[in-house]
Amino acid sequence: MEEAELCFPQVNTSCRKTNRPHWEATLSYSVLSFITLLTVVLNLLVIISISHFRKLHTATNLLLLSLAVADFIVGFLQMPGEILLYRGCWDLGDSLCAVNYFLGFLSVSASVGNMVLLSIDRYIAICDPMFYTTKVTLTRVQCCIYLCWIFSAVHSTWILRDFLKQPDMYNSCYGECVIVMNYVEGAVDLVATFFAPILVIIVLYMRVFIVALSQARAMRSHITAVTAQRSNTITAKKSEIKAARTLGIVVVAFIVCNCPYYCFTVAAENNFLGASAVGAELWLLYFNSCLNPVIYVFFYPWFRKAIKHIVTLQILKLGSSEANIV
Repeated sequence: MEEAELCFPQVNTSCRKTNRPHWEATLSYSVLSFITLLTVVLNLLVIISISHFRKLHTATNLLLLSLAVADFIVGFLQMPGEILLYRGCWDLGDSLCAVNYFLGFLSVSASVGNMVLLSIDRYIAICDPMFYTTKVTLTRVQCCIYLCWIFSAVHSTWILRDFLKQPDMYNSCYGECVIVMNYVEGAVDLVATFFAPILVIIVLYMRVFIVALSQARAMRSHITAVTAQRSNTITAKKSEIKAARTLGIVVVAFIVCNCPYYCFTVAAENNFLGASAVGAELWLLYFNSCLNPVIYVFFYPWFRKAIKHIVTLQILKLGSSEANIV
């Protein structure tokens, strides 16, 4: 019985499995596996849609593509790792433990960076629309995305610099995969991936919604007396406001899903980031990666059309990339 409770019965220093009722373990594995599968599939659909259809190659959609890549990494690599840790055992070795944490920090940091870039994109589109096409070009957006991922990789490497050299340095038993950050590292991570980005996002979106609200009122007051050219302008403005509203929902969901984890990190005395310590908060953080493409399904008609093309295999037809799904 005692050997059955160990992760590795043949090793004297093996960790013990987390004992849970059978029904609880079964239900948890089923729910977490479903969330993982949904996250992978939906984000893969976003990646295929924006990459394949030329009509979707816009500055905003490139940022959504980058965000979907980060979310896909979470669903494809991070969530399965957390499911593996649910029973308290890490079977993949110390090296993959280090890779698991690195990709976790990388994907979360990249997601935050992409959220900031999306907020800046909407701010310019709504508050300075006359110069949007000249300021926000595909080349500049691509450079910003590359810099975002480079910064995320550098940040993650610095935070985990000692852990990456010796992945088992914080393990108390064989089969464990944990990391302990000191107060300096924890403070830097907290500011760089939560407080500073959230402050920037909130300030920008407050300005965006104030301007969008004034534009909506102006459009309603002049809607009955516009020319055809003016009507096209109003339609464009409506489209920008709708896009800002949709991305605003994405940002709110991001804040709601991230706050519990970082609040727990602040409240914790030693910033311990093991599965048993921050299980629920960490899964809520990861659940945001599943929530983003769900929001796209409900609010972006082009995404629903793209899904239909992909599921019915119409994207395999010659010239399908030129289809007008916007």
